[in-house]
Amino acid sequence: MSHLPALLQQHFPHLEPTLRDELLQKSTHRQLQEGEVVVRTGQFLRSSVLLLSGLLKVYREDEEGNEFLMYFLEPGDACALSMLCAAREEQSAISAQAVTPAQVLLVPLPVTERWLTQYPSWHAFVIGTYRQRFEELLQTLDAVAFKSLDERLLFYLKRHRQVQGDHLKLSHQQIAQELNSSREVISRLLKKLEQRGMLTLHRNSIELHGLA
Repeated sequence: MSHLPALLQQHFPHLEPTLRDELLQKSTHRQLQEGEVVVRTGQFLRSSVLLLSGLLKVYREDEEGNEFLMYFLEPGDACALSMLCAAREEQSAISAQAVTPAQVLLVPLPVTERWLTQYPSWHAFVIGTYRQRFEELLQTLDAVAFKSLDERLLFYLKRHRQVQGDHLKLSHQQIAQELNSSREVISRLLKKLEQRGMLTLHRNSIELHGLA
């Protein structure tokens, strides 16, 4: 726990020092392993999720287990949908999973409600989080509604590069699942991109080359 104040200072510098102190006192700290789920579809949420380290992906899941990637969370981010579901005491419509080992703070609902009026920085952070996630969801919707599958694949890869760099730990099956396609189709499209010099395919990983 001794490292948590430094992580809060590093990734949430805009919050008042007294608020950061309260975050440490009132929240539950969790360490997540790669692949561990911190929010599940259908779960009743009583806390908001703040990310201190690592990377989380937020996604929708259908009844057959197919995933649809919505957005990523990086250190300093909060899950807007966890905030919303907790505030309205509703079941979660999304899942959140650790892409890498991660650390999160789970902040109870009564505390966050009080902070909205007590701390201007928290109010601004919550509003900014909603706005940012809404813009990301619009980008995702545009990609699904108006782009072909090969364009969606490029959008998907660029999105991963923003948070993981040029070396992506992704299998063809995972990409197909998250784009709601088949492994064979995704493999064919990736091979075409490799032939164009835009990436190099490895076993369960992809190395990107100059995607604009």
